[in-house]
Amino acid sequence: MEHGHFKVADLKEFAGAAYPLEHMLLDVRRLSLRETDTLFSLPWAGFLVDRADQAPAGRPWLRYEAEENWASPGDVLELQPSSGRVALRYRRGDNGNVLFATEQCNSYCLMCSQPPRAVDDFWRVEQLHALIELIDKDEASIAISGGEPMLLGEGLVDVIAHCHAALPQTHVHVLSNGRLAGEGTYAARFTGLHESLTWGIPLYGDTSTLHDYIVQRQGALAQTLRGLYALEQAKQRIEIRVVLVKDVVHRLEAIARYIYRNLPFVEHVALMGMEPIGFAKAHREALWMDPMDMTDALDGAVDFLSSRNIAVSLYNLPLCTLPPRLWPFSRQSISHWKQDYRPECAPCQVRDRCGGFFSWVTPDWLSRGVAPIDQRELA
Repeated sequence: MEHGHFKVADLKEFAGAAYPLEHMLLDVRRLSLRETDTLFSLPWAGFLVDRADQAPAGRPWLRYEAEENWASPGDVLELQPSSGRVALRYRRGDNGNVLFATEQCNSYCLMCSQPPRAVDDFWRVEQLHALIELIDKDEASIAISGGEPMLLGEGLVDVIAHCHAALPQTHVHVLSNGRLAGEGTYAARFTGLHESLTWGIPLYGDTSTLHDYIVQRQGALAQTLRGLYALEQAKQRIEIRVVLVKDVVHRLEAIARYIYRNLPFVEHVALMGMEPIGFAKAHREALWMDPMDMTDALDGAVDFLSSRNIAVSLYNLPLCTLPPRLWPFSRQSISHWKQDYRPECAPCQVRDRCGGFFSWVTPDWLSRGVAPIDQRELA
């Protein structure tokens, strides 16, 4: 089997005829087929099996022994035969599918969950094109992330244009620090490029001292602001993302006022609990703040923004760490593949509304407020 991206297919996928058979793996794990069946003779890229004898002799097959149900019809796998690696690049029905654009970044954020690497990975553009071709046509939303996607230059333009061609109904959300958007006419390249395109840009302070410290790059706030204005001029939809680390929380209400006064075109503000992985683990003492100690700051920022008709959401914060008055702003934001619940969540009566925890949360990163909620006590 060649290196490439392949759609896992059942008979429904086959009947839909939306993808070439040469890029499909027929899932025979639940099918009752004989080797003589005509279906086997078709030019599939290979077969997804539980046992080697489920595939016809002499045809490529794939079996994954470590986990049951690791891939399902509709998913997209990347196969790397030379290394023996298989990666799940798209999962049907997941809320966190990402097109990973690059490992490079021009910031070095203290809490970065995906530490950057100085590598030449422009080759990813071609592979992203192949992946985009196999994503479900009715996929609601997909993110583009890194690293810093804008470091791909025209490559990012090409990827979004490819999404426009292959997935015109899919919302595309680009996670970028925005620092390069203000260079020359780059931002204008995205005008009209996709019918549903938004940008998630971080802002960590109302002063350059704070923002530049968090991203570890002098002059970063000025570049980000220039990029935000360039994107607005290019008629782009913009979300501001604020990660709730200690120094940022202390300035949160001031940051909310700054956004309102200086970035009135922003359509959404996400206040986000920190992900305890990557660089954050090395800077815990400087960054970590119990969400229970954020209540006043969150109250003030949420009230200020929402009362001025700026949509605001709380991400990555379990409901038990928030006062009930803030629950309407809480979102189930953690991607399914890295979302988990604690043992104490089992009897919680609002678990189905709660976003839970990152799977890699350890006791050092747990709020003192974590406990099951009894709705009768809230009445």
